[in-house]
Amino acid sequence: MLSVSNLSVQFGKRVLFDDVNVSFTQGNCYGVIGANGAGKSTLLRIIAGQIDPTSGSVSLEPGKRMSILEQNHNAYDDITVLESVVMGNKPLYAIKKEMDALYADYDDKNADRIGELQVQFEEMNGWNADSDAAALLSNLGIGEELHYSTMSDIDSKLKVRVLLAQALFGNPDVLIMDEPTNDLDYETINWLENFLAYYENTVIVVSHDRHFLDSVCTHIADIDFGKLNLYSGNYTFWYESSQLAARQRAQQNKKSEEKAKELQEFIMRFSANVAKSKQATSRKKMLSKLKIDDIKPSSRRYPAIIFEREREAGDQILNVEKLSAKSEDGDLLFKDANINLAKGDKVVIFSKDSRATTAFYEIVNGNRKADTGEFQWGITTNQSYLPADNHNFFESDDNLVDWLRQWAKTEEEREEVYVRGFLGKMLFSGEEALKKCTVLSGGEKVRCMLSRMMMLRANVLMLDEPTNHLDLESITAFNNSLKNFKGTILFTTHDHEFAQTVANRIIELTPNGVIDRYLSFDDYMSDATIKEQREKMYAITA
Repeated sequence: MLSVSNLSVQFGKRVLFDDVNVSFTQGNCYGVIGANGAGKSTLLRIIAGQIDPTSGSVSLEPGKRMSILEQNHNAYDDITVLESVVMGNKPLYAIKKEMDALYADYDDKNADRIGELQVQFEEMNGWNADSDAAALLSNLGIGEELHYSTMSDIDSKLKVRVLLAQALFGNPDVLIMDEPTNDLDYETINWLENFLAYYENTVIVVSHDRHFLDSVCTHIADIDFGKLNLYSGNYTFWYESSQLAARQRAQQNKKSEEKAKELQEFIMRFSANVAKSKQATSRKKMLSKLKIDDIKPSSRRYPAIIFEREREAGDQILNVEKLSAKSEDGDLLFKDANINLAKGDKVVIFSKDSRATTAFYEIVNGNRKADTGEFQWGITTNQSYLPADNHNFFESDDNLVDWLRQWAKTEEEREEVYVRGFLGKMLFSGEEALKKCTVLSGGEKVRCMLSRMMMLRANVLMLDEPTNHLDLESITAFNNSLKNFKGTILFTTHDHEFAQTVANRIIELTPNGVIDRYLSFDDYMSDATIKEQREKMYAITA
């Protein structure tokens, strides 16, 4: 249906892709992955026809329609919400506009042309376009009261949802999306996962959200060594199989029969764990044919994120009593938070208003005053905190070695060799370690903050949106580290996989108290009684 032939992309001397040949077929969802800078977004823009490759071509079957998730959030500011969605189906919208113009200037000469257009419009289900667009918007949490507002009048987070509805509208034959889950809440992401899991046409998506990739993808398109390799299965299957391949390559003395047995056990484990029916069929076909040579080690580098504790905490961790906070504008963020943390708790702290969770962390870290209430840390605890906004930490002109040295606790740790070794494990090798703080990317800053936290060796970790700016490799390594951490964790995240695999307790801050449950994240979000309670507690704002 959609094929890429002999594709090469070169910027100056740097070769991004070399001789890529791949076909994307109907009914499959392809998750495009690759290290930072590998060219994921570039590939999507080439397929979408937004930029030209150095050589090669992209061809779409005649008569098929491609839809792209718009990245410019202000592109439709003068247009109503509903019309912006309908514009997603460009052929349909063009017919509608021509009909409207002919009706506005009606005479007998126009009648035949109007008749032709009406037939085409009917065939494209055009008379239901507005109601279909309205239904999509409602599913994405945009109520009828906003459908006739202009795009410039709605909140930026809602614009993201309108543009998503636009991309999905009219059942496109090929759907291309770059980071579609950004700025979406749990419920909306869940709806999108279900929508795409059973989508009949072709989907090509770039995402850092592993739960999303696992839920929707039938194939992984991995950009590595300037090539694009297709693998059947979802992200977890790709990750586990690439790790297995790397281990087997390192064990060259191992007999091929032993390797084959290891592969068989791996396949059986994954065969038993298939999520969606569409994926199950694809996965079983692939698994029955899989050979040792088909799974390849990846060139991806994973940071060595390992949190150790200087000492074990006692039973008293954190006690919070009647804590309340308001925003600078006077909005009530949360009130009457009563929390008693137990040793080893791994807690998702969340709220519909992200300002509430950030205010909570800032209060218990002594960076801002609560409006009411008090808190007390256990005397055996020591805490380290990763704030959502870390720019204050990087205002000096220090290089990374000197920057990290600030948190060294022993003479040995202050040695340059030690600090450089530490930074090397976090992927700042060689000259990278001498970078100035002021030139770091968002992802590099977070890796530095994680290095700082590791050096502090705290027994309580607090993390406010820790996966922001990180690539998939760092997120995966970070996730595995938190699962293994023996201390207490408080964290807030939009990463579903993080929340589901790390947390054993959920605390939700609302304007009318706290909901506190020892449950997994999925169980908490799917519990009907809790859902009803949540709605009531957010409805009360005073």
